[in-house]
Amino acid sequence: MEMTLNVNNSEYKLNLDPDTSLLDALREIGIYSIKKGCDTGVCGVCTVLIDSKPILSCSYLAARAEGHRILTVEGIAEEAKQIVNLITEEGADQCGYCGPALVLTTYQMKKDLENPTITQMNHYLAGNLCRCTGYEGQLRGIKKYMGVE
Repeated sequence: MEMTLNVNNSEYKLNLDPDTSLLDALREIGIYSIKKGCDTGVCGVCTVLIDSKPILSCSYLAARAEGHRILTVEGIAEEAKQIVNLITEEGADQCGYCGPALVLTTYQMKKDLENPTITQMNHYLAGNLCRCTGYEGQLRGIKKYMGVE
C-alpha cells in the first residue's frame, strides 16, 4: 500500500503493509526517537503528535496518519532541548527511554493548557510511564517549562 506521510514538515513516500503501525513506519524512515515499549498502547513511550494531539504510535496504523501532520521530538529540537535541560537540572532524567514521549507531551501541553494546575498537568501527562523516577523531579522541570510554580 503506497502512502505519503508528513513527518516533521517533510513528505515521505512509503510502500507499507496495511497493518503497519505508525511506530514501525516512522522507524522505517529513520525516526528512532520513538521507542517501542509495551507494544500494546499502555506505556506511552511511543507517543507522537498527530495534528497536535498525543497519539500512541504503536497502536495507530500508519495508513490512518496519511493526510495528517506527524510531529516527533526531532521536529521540535530547540524546544525539546529546553525541556530536557529543565528536567535534567532537577535530577530527573535517568535512562531517557521515556524522554522523547514525555518531551512531546509536555510541548503540546504548554500549547493546550494555560496556567494549568498540578492536577491538570498530572492528568495530561498520565500516559507517560517512567520506570526510573518517582516523577517529582520530572514534574518540577516541567512546571518550570510551563511557568507554573
